[in-house]
Amino acid sequence: MRYFDDVSVGDRFQGGPLEVSEAEIIAYAERFDPQPFHLDPQAAKDTLFRGLAASGWHTAGMTMRMIVGSNAELAGGYVGMGVDSIAWPKPTRPGDVLRIEMEVLDARRSAKRPDQGVLRVKTTTLDQADEVVQVMVANLLAPARPAS
Repeated sequence: MRYFDDVSVGDRFQGGPLEVSEAEIIAYAERFDPQPFHLDPQAAKDTLFRGLAASGWHTAGMTMRMIVGSNAELAGGYVGMGVDSIAWPKPTRPGDVLRIEMEVLDARRSAKRPDQGVLRVKTTTLDQADEVVQVMVANLLAPARPAS
């Protein structure tokens, strides 16, 4: 497991793959984002997406799953403090096989709680053609290495 002290600006980590099915896209949409372009392959053909597309929030959830399973292996888990930005430049489609690349942009120890640090991490989600489907910059709380 990696503690705050084990992570440096510029460190990179990977996660995935995760295959996306039509059934999962529709099930997520039925429950959380019931719009025609997420629910109905036929109706989706007549939308700006020109076919069934996963909700961006579904893509974000799948990204989180790959973060948790990534090789970053942060001690204490992945405790989010907030998201600075999130973008979906290309839709996630049925049959896509996603993977993530994470890069540490900033690392600062907490002035108020020296037993913790904050990592600013950019996570890029790519499909099987290495096209970007999501970019997120988030702040994670990370415990410092315990004193021996």
